[in-house]
Amino acid sequence: MKNLLDAFSVRSAQGKQFVPDVRTANPVGFRGLPVISNVVCNSGCSECVSGCPTSAIQLDPFSLDLGKCVFCDECARVCPTNKVTFSAGYRMASNTREGLVLREGRVLDPVTASKEIKSLFGRSLKLRSVSAGGCNGCELEINAMSNVNFDMGRYGIDVVASPRHADGLILSGPISTNMAEALALCYEGMPDPKFVIAAGACAISGGTFEPSPVLDRSFLGKFEPQLYVAGCPPHPLAIVNGILDLMGVKE
Repeated sequence: MKNLLDAFSVRSAQGKQFVPDVRTANPVGFRGLPVISNVVCNSGCSECVSGCPTSAIQLDPFSLDLGKCVFCDECARVCPTNKVTFSAGYRMASNTREGLVLREGRVLDPVTASKEIKSLFGRSLKLRSVSAGGCNGCELEINAMSNVNFDMGRYGIDVVASPRHADGLILSGPISTNMAEALALCYEGMPDPKFVIAAGACAISGGTFEPSPVLDRSFLGKFEPQLYVAGCPPHPLAIVNGILDLMGVKE
């Protein structure tokens, strides 16, 4: 009986673990959307560029590419003028690759809803997840979208086991040469109409693996994603909200 009471005590202390509304959630402690201030950089300073492991930062004019950013926070720590700070914002998705580039005075453009995707999949969207050489970080977050905390199933979104049952492909990983053919075969096996979602820095740009000679990213040259979700790995809230925006689900 004591063990049972202890279990109830722990459960009561934890409270409700599910996120009641993924559209208004507040992930405390999350290192999310970078904010670029209008402060003038010190003359000749390039500490942030030197410290960035993926060359996500460019100077003159200053820009930060979320598609390359691995959210290591190195740029914010070495910058003497606090040019870059990281917020808890998780809305880090875009319809276009260019839309992920942050500049001074420019906020991230909201995802534009696809009328076709909303019409076809607005009430039931089945996704096939493919890890194309990933480290399993993004894959864990994609799996988490289905758990009790985020429960994307409440919006009719599910990850399925077979390409034959899928409407969209959610890609993670930098696409190694060993996975390039498997990725192409998976997409080929999906019925039309279909689309691609690129989740995480590796899928979007190659991330830290971009210089590697054992990548084959030709798939993205043939099939442009309808949605890019930044992060390393992206928060489940970032992926779910990006998909909901693409589907035209209102707040």
